[in-house]
Amino acid sequence: MSRLRLGVNVDHAATVRQARYRGDHLSPHAEPDLVAVAAAALAGGADGITVHLREDRRHLQDSDLPPLLALPGCRLNLEMACTDEMTAIAVRLRPAAACLVPESREEITTEGGLDVAGQSARVRATVTALSAAGIETSLFIGPDPRQIEAAAATGAPVIELHTGAWAHACGVNPVAERLELERLRAGCELARRLGLVVNAGHGINYANVAAVCKLPHLNELNIGHSIVARALLVGMRQAVAEMRAALA
Repeated sequence: MSRLRLGVNVDHAATVRQARYRGDHLSPHAEPDLVAVAAAALAGGADGITVHLREDRRHLQDSDLPPLLALPGCRLNLEMACTDEMTAIAVRLRPAAACLVPESREEITTEGGLDVAGQSARVRATVTALSAAGIETSLFIGPDPRQIEAAAATGAPVIELHTGAWAHACGVNPVAERLELERLRAGCELARRLGLVVNAGHGINYANVAAVCKLPHLNELNIGHSIVARALLVGMRQAVAEMRAALA
């Protein structure tokens, strides 16, 4: 079995900065420095850095992207809504990867997967534009056969399965936990048969990551909040190293 890759989402480090420096994030006093946070994550064993440039710019800002892209050894994965604005930004900056996600101003974090089946033409057009720019494109979807099949039809080479429903049930509802894990397992198998690379993320933490690692055909996990929360106690490099060890 190949080594499971770890992408570390640093959005919530930007959330900490914006809590004090909203509207003044370019101040020389603004902290934490996202490049330093990302560098520490890479030093701890992250295979890449994930960021979500949201429409309302609630954490990451446009100006954060160029220095992150310039960080040596940083494979940047840009989470983005399926909009003309975000597509133009991605095509201009050309991160290594982009993940199309649903987005709502009312949500605290991304809830639910992208409805690829319901907006296949728009998603396909975005995938085509990003792929033409040399950006590896993935679709953040629930483990629903209809959505996985629709994702394959867009030409996207990668999907990221939304693990949130399972994560929310962990330790709270054993029946739902078991059923959602089986849905994820079946989703991984279907995606593999369709020739898709399978990533996963949302709600994964130090307590439940071992179960996720047992899912078949996984290429990468993207984890953010739990690692940033742990980093408040032990530092980012150590927090990532601990998660890296848990994946192993």
